[in-house]
Amino acid sequence: MFATAPGYGLTLPLIPVVWAARAAGHEVLLATTAEIAEVSARAGLPVADVFPGRDIWADLLANVKDGSAPDADEPEEYRLARQAQGPFGLFTAAMTEGTIEAGRAFGADLVVYPSDHGAGALAAVALGVPALEVGNRISWSARDLSWRAEHDDFLSGELVALMRQKLGIGDAPPNVIARIDPRAPSMGGLRADEEHVDERDGAPWWPMQFVPYNGGAVLPEWALRKPERPRVAVTLGTVVPAMTGVSSLKVVLDALGGMDVEVVLAAGTADLSELGELPENVRSVGYLPLSAFLPGCSAIVHHGGSGTTAAPLFYGVPQVVLPSFADNPMSAERVVERGVGLSHDPSAVDVETMRKLVRQVLEDDAFSTAAAEVRAEIAGQPSPSDVIARALAALS
Repeated sequence: MFATAPGYGLTLPLIPVVWAARAAGHEVLLATTAEIAEVSARAGLPVADVFPGRDIWADLLANVKDGSAPDADEPEEYRLARQAQGPFGLFTAAMTEGTIEAGRAFGADLVVYPSDHGAGALAAVALGVPALEVGNRISWSARDLSWRAEHDDFLSGELVALMRQKLGIGDAPPNVIARIDPRAPSMGGLRADEEHVDERDGAPWWPMQFVPYNGGAVLPEWALRKPERPRVAVTLGTVVPAMTGVSSLKVVLDALGGMDVEVVLAAGTADLSELGELPENVRSVGYLPLSAFLPGCSAIVHHGGSGTTAAPLFYGVPQVVLPSFADNPMSAERVVERGVGLSHDPSAVDVETMRKLVRQVLEDDAFSTAAAEVRAEIAGQPSPSDVIARALAALS
């Protein structure tokens, strides 16, 4: 059983790992909720909605955006979650019981979960089965001592203690057979021949190739053709438009509109009316998976989401990052440190500065060279299929 939180960037990085297990002949189940349950089902996976009574993701966004007060029908799990910090406490409180029930009904022999999904870890303990912890971020890993020093453990604190007591889980930690770091070696990850033992419990860390998954699509004809001029992708992901709108795109599009480039704007279902008439060289595609057109791009401008940062690394595409919130600034730092792109504060960027940034990553060969190096590193790491085979061998 794979257990994930209901965010695009929190679940989609694990889809290729689920495919790998299924392709090897194993029965799989993905335990998640909200919109991601249907998104995962469209990826060809059997899915259990572990918290079907409410849209926990919509509630989360409303609370973060508007500071919405709890309503009279708020579930007990939500009240518990208010004792924890950030959205991951909410996911733990709301999703743990359903994840355990789904795993028990499924007869799970192994629980696979991202490093920040406490519900998955607690489910493995409750079910008494081994666990495989998979990193789903390009900007950080629980392997990093510097990161752990500044963040709470997802299996500690009053909320987790309350959940353990409520569900009769006990105090045992999960039996982790291995932890996976999907980052390129030069961006904090492990080499293919390198292992690292977690000093917390002695579990080994293994490297894994990041494989982007953004959904499927019937490709438009232009996406299959090599562009006649540099193609630049622009996206804000799924969370930024929902939280702050698309006004930050105005400067980006005005800047690119004055350049000799072909712009692909992937803004999903966001309302673009406030942007007015788009420049002639901008192709607005709504929702189109990045993997559909990134291979033909010379650069990408984005918000710094983990999956959005990782996909161009896989394809060797230089980046300009305008980081928003959450771990977006950390992603931007990693991009700049490795030399695969540039970053700028989106609240302080103007048209001329934006043009300068894009021209730099398009014209300075250092960025494309660094991006190609990272792409080669990723290609040389063990595939998700290799990792699944290794994990199952460790169980036997």
